Amino acid sequence: MRGIHTLLRLFAAVIVAHLLCTTGAAEPAAAAAGRIRKFLDPDNHTNNWAVLVCTSRFWFNYRHIANTLSMYRTVKRMGIPDSHIILMLADDVACNPRNCFPATVFDHPQKSTDLYGDNVEVDYRGYEVTVENFIRLLTGRVTANTPRNKRLLTDDKSNIFIYMTGHGGEDFLKFQDSEEINSYDIADAMQQMWEKQRYREILFVIDTCQANTMFSKFYAPNVLSIGSSAKGENSYSHYHDRDIGVSVIDRFTYYNLKFFESVDMSSKHTMADLIGTYNISLIHSTPGVRTDLFARELEKTYLSDFFGAVQEVELTAEPYPIGKHLV
Repeated sequence: MRGIHTLLRLFAAVIVAHLLCTTGAAEPAAAAAGRIRKFLDPDNHTNNWAVLVCTSRFWFNYRHIANTLSMYRTVKRMGIPDSHIILMLADDVACNPRNCFPATVFDHPQKSTDLYGDNVEVDYRGYEVTVENFIRLLTGRVTANTPRNKRLLTDDKSNIFIYMTGHGGEDFLKFQDSEEINSYDIADAMQQMWEKQRYREILFVIDTCQANTMFSKFYAPNVLSIGSSAKGENSYSHYHDRDIGVSVIDRFTYYNLKFFESVDMSSKHTMADLIGTYNISLIHSTPGVRTDLFARELEKTYLSDFFGAVQEVELTAEPYPIGKHLV
């Protein structure tokens, strides 16, 4: 795999050099070489992906579906396209016969934003949300006939945001009340991802009871982990909706989203800014942050490094000449 990546980069470098020569660009050799070195730099960050997983089903777990759809709405608003978002959702709430607002999902009693809307692309639906499919997605060990929207097509320049929510306990998270994934499973999957050059950095966020234990066994490099509650603590719901009859969001996810409402894709807010807003008296549990596997300082890690679209724009003082054969 490493050899293939190297050959692809060398081929791309040759193409770049050829274009510089054939278009008549008056670019200094040093500048051109610098652009090629930047392209070949293994630490260069070129794309963002999001994996959003709701491990619950059934009407009484409405808030977990709302948690995930709220996060889905946020990463899309920040610029990550659906082609780079993998959404795993039971998808049994919007059209549930107990839903007095059919085909909608809300995360606030005011019902100002329909999270379901007209533009939600669920990639793994219903009973497709399994431990096996989640592990296969991360590690790339999918079957040959797996469609593109069910594949995590990342590389060694990809930053991945993984969000999980559901019912859990010490070192485990339940999947649809039928099976469990434990902290060792996810830790080993991430190590496989690193060995297979499937990511540059990972931001792992989990909202469940005793959430911080779920990343206690991680050992793969370049992983920043955030959890909603410490060992022995519950993760609490927020905003009970009297019309719908259930709670519509969890506290930890709600206060993360509240911060993101003031952020856009051009923001210079950092991970330190986000984590600095955590208030135990509001969340009612102790959020955890694990940074020992992460190489960068949180003060220098922009939120857009994980939540935004990666776009590099090069400004030139003079018009760029285009060959007549291209006009």
